[in-house]
Amino acid sequence: MKYTVVIQWSECDRCFVVFLPEFEDIMQPVTHGDSYEEAIYNAREVLELLIESCQAEGKLLPATKKLERLFHAA
Repeated sequence: MKYTVVIQWSECDRCFVVFLPEFEDIMQPVTHGDSYEEAIYNAREVLELLIESCQAEGKLLPATKKLERLFHAA
């Protein structure tokens, strides 16, 4: 499965913060990085851990979402 990873710069935190929209039950942002590359690396680690945890607990993995369903225009 391919999950959505949203990375954005946080001026307040002075780092890149990572959101995993499909994992709504998890506190967001799920991780961060001082560089964009570090944020991607950390996102991959968190995503792997979340998938392993779901599988170990016998939980269904969240369905993937399409981007147009994630963002709403005002």
